[in-house]
Amino acid sequence: MGSTASARNGTWRNWGGNVSVRPARETTPASVDELAAAVRRAAEDGMPVKAVGTGHSFTSIASTDGLLIRPGLLTGIRHVDRAAGTVTVEAGTPLRRLNVALAREGLSLANMGDIMEQTVAGATSTGTHGTGRDSASVAAQIRGLELVTADGSVLTCSERENPDVFAAARIGLGALGVVTAITFAVEPVFLLTAREEPMPFDRVCAEFDQLHAENEHFEFYWFPHTGSTNTKRNNRSAGPERPVPRLKGWFEDEFLSNGVFQAANWVGRAVPASVPALARISSKALSARTYTDIPYKVFTSPRRVRFVEMEYAVPRTALVETLRELKAMVDRSPLRVSFPVEVRTAPADDITLSTASGRDSAYIAVHMFRGTPHQRYFTAAERIFTAHEGRPHWGKIHTRDAEYLSRVYPRFEEFTALRDRLDPERRFRNDYLRRVLGS
Repeated sequence: MGSTASARNGTWRNWGGNVSVRPARETTPASVDELAAAVRRAAEDGMPVKAVGTGHSFTSIASTDGLLIRPGLLTGIRHVDRAAGTVTVEAGTPLRRLNVALAREGLSLANMGDIMEQTVAGATSTGTHGTGRDSASVAAQIRGLELVTADGSVLTCSERENPDVFAAARIGLGALGVVTAITFAVEPVFLLTAREEPMPFDRVCAEFDQLHAENEHFEFYWFPHTGSTNTKRNNRSAGPERPVPRLKGWFEDEFLSNGVFQAANWVGRAVPASVPALARISSKALSARTYTDIPYKVFTSPRRVRFVEMEYAVPRTALVETLRELKAMVDRSPLRVSFPVEVRTAPADDITLSTASGRDSAYIAVHMFRGTPHQRYFTAAERIFTAHEGRPHWGKIHTRDAEYLSRVYPRFEEFTALRDRLDPERRFRNDYLRRVLGS
């Protein structure tokens, strides 16, 4: 249970601990019919409705003081279609369970983010992504969706059926209906070779275009207060399988990346002046390593150190300039940042409100340890990101509103028009959607 959001005395809290809400009513439907009935009943009582996943969003995107729908019983694989190369899965299924179940069937998603705690509906609805030259977002791998709309009816969509809904609902922000099932494109399970190695910040910046072009999945972490990064390249491999040995994996992924990192963050929170020295040690603690394994064991890693996060997508061509400005800002400020900055990429896609909609994108994510003041850092970073027409991740901290977002998303009005049609009475409203989509 530790990884998910918690509910105590009727209060729902998110994973990051920065959002809490007291819904008037909660329900855990065991079927799509039960869920639809709950939506209709809420409508009769004039009550807003929100579905939550595991609370991995840092925004209040799932908050409601009305009816809170928990998807805990809507889990599991509904159907595997090997001929079509698809799998249909219930909306409340955690990505971890989907990945393990697919591996058992000899199948895999093409790409995924680095955390597997989220439900499939929560992850896709907020635009969760990994890194990739040819694929990145989880939602771009969707081939079909089933959702319960505001009037309690069940609507299915795909490229052929209700294509206008399909274009938007793959990353629907919970504004168009409650997703009940998702059909993903899958492929026979394959092997990835991961190559992790430290690299100077200036070299990564100078060679970024080449590193991106030559690798199927390239990402790196820059350690603020240092000139160091840790890079990771994941490429498909003919094998053989060479996983990280268990003890070594525990030492590097649990002890160093979670245990020691947690302790370093406690020290940094108590004594901010120690952060630059700790950052230099952290950036040197991770040595180069290469391993080969099935996709989810390479793409994902445990994240036990709690944090809050802001992430923006900028045009890929603007990445190096944006990152250099971020580094210059941190270097000349009194800020003490103990979390690395994560940089990933995504190809342009055709989803209405995807952060990569219509443009090749690079993502820059800034994090702060939970409980440390993050406002000054995030505000300064956001100023840099928005100067480059950045698009904020829907599930991470940002201060943008509909007026700004309608300028950086060419298809913004297409989404709001669809929302007017599917939810004219704003059954799925909350404060967050009012801010980012308008009333």
